[in-house]
Amino acid sequence: MTILVAGAHGDVGQHLVHLLARAGHTVRGMIRDDGQADLIRRLGAEPVVADLTGDVSEVPAGADAVVFAAGSSGEDVEGVDRDGAIALIDATEDQGVDRFVMLSAIGADDPEAADQLQDYLRAKQAADAHLEDSDLVYTTLRPTTLTNGAGTGTASFDTSLDFDEHPRTVARQDVALALAATLTISETQDRVIEMTGGSTPIREGLATV
Repeated sequence: MTILVAGAHGDVGQHLVHLLARAGHTVRGMIRDDGQADLIRRLGAEPVVADLTGDVSEVPAGADAVVFAAGSSGEDVEGVDRDGAIALIDATEDQGVDRFVMLSAIGADDPEAADQLQDYLRAKQAADAHLEDSDLVYTTLRPTTLTNGAGTGTASFDTSLDFDEHPRTVARQDVALALAATLTISETQDRVIEMTGGSTPIREGLATV
C-alpha cells in the first residue's frame, strides 16, 4: 500500500512513518521544510515537501490512503488544523484516493464543553465534520492527552469513553500504532473512535469498538 502521511515530522508522525515503512508499505512523508527530508528518509519514507496552508491539490496523487497526523501546535489552528485538513481531504477525494484517516482529539465533538483549547477543538470539529460529509472511507481517531512515554501496544477504545473508568493519557507511540492499524481493520471504516490508555491489545480493541 502507498500511504501519504501528513505531519510526518511530528512526534506521532515520525512513529507512524517508521511503523508503516517497517511493515513494508511505501510511505510518503509530507513535510513543510526541506531541512526535515533527511530524517524522513532515515525513517524509511519518501519526503514530500508541501505546506498545508498552500496548494496541496496534487499531493495525494498515487496514494492508496492518506493519514492526517499534522498539527499546528496552537500556532495556526484555523490555517492548519481546520483549513489545511479540509484542503487535504478535498485533494484526496479529487485525486481518486478513497481512504483517509484523521488524527483528531478528545473533545472535538463538543468544544464548548472543554475547559481549554476550545479554538483548537473547534478547528478539529470542523475538519472532522468535513471528512464525514465527504465520499471518502474515513476513520477519525480521537485520543486523549498525548504523552512521550514508551508505548505498551495496548489501549482503550470506545465511541464515547467514560473517564471515570479510564485514564486521561495515552502514549504517542500507541496512537501511531492505532493509526497504522486502522488501515487494515475494516471495522474502523466510517467510524469516529475515542482512544486512551488501557490494557486491550490495540488491534483487538479497534476491531471490536
